[in-house]
Amino acid sequence: MQRTLHAVRQLPAPRPAAYNNGVSNDSGRLSPENTVVTIVSPNPLRKGNAAAQAGCLVVIVGEDIGKRVPLGNEEIVIGRSSTASLQLDMDNVSRSHAGVARTPLGWVIKDLDSTNGTFVNDQSVREHLLRDGDQIRIGRAMLKFLTSGNVEAQYHEEIYRLMTLDALTQVHNKRYFLEAIEREFARSKRYGNKLTLVVFDIDHFKQVNDTHGHLAGDEVLRRVGPLIKNKVRTNDTVARIGGEEFAVILPEADKQGAVILAEKLRRLVEAERIEHDGTVIPVTISLGVAEFQADMENNEQLVKDADDKLYEAKRSGRNRVCC
Repeated sequence: MQRTLHAVRQLPAPRPAAYNNGVSNDSGRLSPENTVVTIVSPNPLRKGNAAAQAGCLVVIVGEDIGKRVPLGNEEIVIGRSSTASLQLDMDNVSRSHAGVARTPLGWVIKDLDSTNGTFVNDQSVREHLLRDGDQIRIGRAMLKFLTSGNVEAQYHEEIYRLMTLDALTQVHNKRYFLEAIEREFARSKRYGNKLTLVVFDIDHFKQVNDTHGHLAGDEVLRRVGPLIKNKVRTNDTVARIGGEEFAVILPEADKQGAVILAEKLRRLVEAERIEHDGTVIPVTISLGVAEFQADMENNEQLVKDADDKLYEAKRSGRNRVCC
């Protein structure tokens, strides 16, 4: 039976959101169960402008990364069913979860009476007129809506961004971190520049997942990443390097300055009010700090020193900085 989507005129301001406990492995790819999709399409439609009316679905994380699904005049159904236009084979996704259709006003997403709801920019929606940059959550999958007169250019730009960015936390991924730490280590080795590394993870994160569910764990990660990123300098690198483990590369910073920053980050996270489904989740982090030494042979030694200090912080009671 053909479904008709009616555009709504309320346009809430976009706000980044992502939901995925998955994290890039050493190759920079995510596991197949953690699928992120980008919608690239025109908005609004303009008569006589074929480029503005072009659109497609692009898989940007998963086994079929880069796969494009053109959007035509027919509704695109997203769900767990094998007959869905875009299949997301996850337990918390309904068989026919949501639909995306073209209307005279632009592209509209509609929840198809799903069990767990459809969210745009972290807000539950029944029907929503999409705007450029809107982020859509369906179960544990995350979709992003993009518009451009040049879909091809926007597609390649988004692929590059997602290859170096962790979709959930909006900080860099492990692949980018490994390249950055190698580059900064080589610079310090050659020129004698200062370099420190802060490694931290979220205390008792498994307990958060076990007690409140994985969506709550996703919310904790989603909040912590930007919280840290907004506190460091623009030339510092923040990356998610494990499930709940992060790293901050601090060029031109000595150990004393790095410890001061680490303590500020610890207090910042401890004071942050993180809430999921009406429940406040207390969150703390443990941090390890290591400094570049001229006799170090490679960057792996710097990373190991920071890791050792992190585990020292965890063994000595968590929610502290060790250096």
